[in-house]
Amino acid sequence: MRVAFVGKGGSGKTTLSALFARQLARSGAPVLAVDGDINQHLSEALDPTAGTTPFTAPPLAARLGDIKDLLRGTNARITSREAMVKTTPPGRGSRLLRLLGDDELHTRHVQRVGGVPLMVTGEFDESDLGVACYHSKLGAVELYLSHLVDGPGEYLVMDMTAGADAFASGLFTRFDMTFLVAEPTRKGVSVYRQYRDHAREFGIPLAVVGNKVTGEDDLLFLKEEVGDDLLTHLGLSPWVRSAERGNPQGELEEANRHALNLLRETVDAREKNWPALHRHAVEFHLRNAGAWADAATGQDLAAQVDPEFVPGPVSLT
Repeated sequence: MRVAFVGKGGSGKTTLSALFARQLARSGAPVLAVDGDINQHLSEALDPTAGTTPFTAPPLAARLGDIKDLLRGTNARITSREAMVKTTPPGRGSRLLRLLGDDELHTRHVQRVGGVPLMVTGEFDESDLGVACYHSKLGAVELYLSHLVDGPGEYLVMDMTAGADAFASGLFTRFDMTFLVAEPTRKGVSVYRQYRDHAREFGIPLAVVGNKVTGEDDLLFLKEEVGDDLLTHLGLSPWVRSAERGNPQGELEEANRHALNLLRETVDAREKNWPALHRHAVEFHLRNAGAWADAATGQDLAAQVDPEFVPGPVSLT
């Protein structure tokens, strides 16, 4: 199952992404963490003590052309890597991937951090200013998710870019479950209202996770602001604070571990809907084609849609 963590900058979504991924990995579940934030801090959150072991695997954005060549495979509807845009959906002949499979993409781009396999999209830096949008950096991971066939009991956990930017592209429709991390403040829940409306429009399952809750007043505020969308909450954590200082003391508090377990139970209760995932991918591809991609490539990219194809376990056979 694919899980996205979104929220306002500073809400703690990166911390919760890391805590959730670490707990899954410690249980023995196959899990891949993906850092899709404009500020790439998931590696530090997964292992705050790893200052002497830097993350060295190349970011996905650095090998976008190679990734396109790998994923388009022998799909005759995609004539070249240049004609393959970030929303191009898979079809017959496309290379589909298993989570953490023995393939070129996972071998090259995944590195274990804090016991968790991690893949990063790439930072937005000064060289990009004026010539690129950060969302173009996410093109490789958007293609990866469209071509990923994850199986039962497997988890992909992605730390998304902060705020409303998370739904500036169709990437937000590629997940089975989205957790919106909210602090108990008006600013903390402001992103919730924006994301809620987009999620409802596309039928995306969304649950709110309160964070840095200090007491009943905080919890009551969150309940009043987000209603039944509030799934659970985590309190202010001395363990997280010590970990962020590079010297974690003891173990994560029992109440916070219980909240993480509830997140997993919620994810596990979802049923994978391959037709819906693919339908969203096709819809955003057709939008992009009409808005800019046809003109940029000089082709009618609607022709890349294979009407007889839906990804899923059957498509791997």
